[in-house]
Amino acid sequence: MNLRKPYLVFLGEITLKSDAKTGFGLRDWCPADVIGQWALPQATVSLGLPVIAPSDAAALGAGSLVIGVAPVGGQLPDSWVPTLVQALDAGLDIVSGLHTRLESHPALVAAAARSGARLVNVRQSERPLPTGTGRKRSGLRVLTVGTDCALGKKYTALALTRALHARGAKASFRATGQTGIMIAGEGIAIDAVVADFIAGAAEMVSPDNAADHWDVIEGQGALFHPAYAGVTLGLLHGSQPDAIVLCHDPSRTTIEDYPHIPLPRLREAIRRYIEAAQLTNPGVRCVGVAINSSTLDDAAWARYRQVVADELGLPVCDPMRGGVDAIAQALLA
Repeated sequence: MNLRKPYLVFLGEITLKSDAKTGFGLRDWCPADVIGQWALPQATVSLGLPVIAPSDAAALGAGSLVIGVAPVGGQLPDSWVPTLVQALDAGLDIVSGLHTRLESHPALVAAAARSGARLVNVRQSERPLPTGTGRKRSGLRVLTVGTDCALGKKYTALALTRALHARGAKASFRATGQTGIMIAGEGIAIDAVVADFIAGAAEMVSPDNAADHWDVIEGQGALFHPAYAGVTLGLLHGSQPDAIVLCHDPSRTTIEDYPHIPLPRLREAIRRYIEAAQLTNPGVRCVGVAINSSTLDDAAWARYRQVVADELGLPVCDPMRGGVDAIAQALLA
């Protein structure tokens, strides 16, 4: 995938921080590739980056306007189109991770034709995908899983890859979502794959490898999510993980945007993930818990971490608050 950098991140009319996970992911994991941000007046969430209009960003050398929002359903609102047209007229490519194809908006097609800029749909894959086989593959795999969506599975996978490299281990981050693909430059957006081929796509993302090589696979969704559990299960089976890392946000008691669906206890979540993963890898184990502790002060985080570690007998880390070295150590043990 050839994406023109640096990026200007577009935040639309966003009012919910968790919907900006694409923008925050690019800011945090490839900051040298991000020149600034732009949003509509109704937006209340900021990445803390310089605010730059698309035409000014193009003059500063930006190559693409990246849609940094991942709203529920992945649709592109009509209210965004005028801004995207302005970016195209300025010569910026539009890079989108939404389910809606950019070409479905005639105004974008016409603007791209005028300027020669590209419409790039990261989430759509043109390659043929197989069904899953369940065949044991060489190499080692660890998958990040969660109690809910948008709580740190990508960040944990990226941090764990970095921690494994620091320990001299062979490891590759394997992207399964639009933001991860923009960071890594390759991967498959699992939630855009036809259901019959999800497990097969996961097998393609993490193919046979050297016996001592770890594929660190970015998780998607949650087994406990009423809308996205199917994506999670297919990815779990196709990834065939030797290990899982459970990701959790302690500020949540219910699935985000689904207040009638309570979150499971961590021990129960681990049990259910292990049970489901055993279909394709009977030897799977949980090696740690990654916590998004952003809502906790230092003292509360220290207490919570100790309680969870004592209860589960596993290393408990926040990838953005001390790193995941303890989980890397458990993985390599």
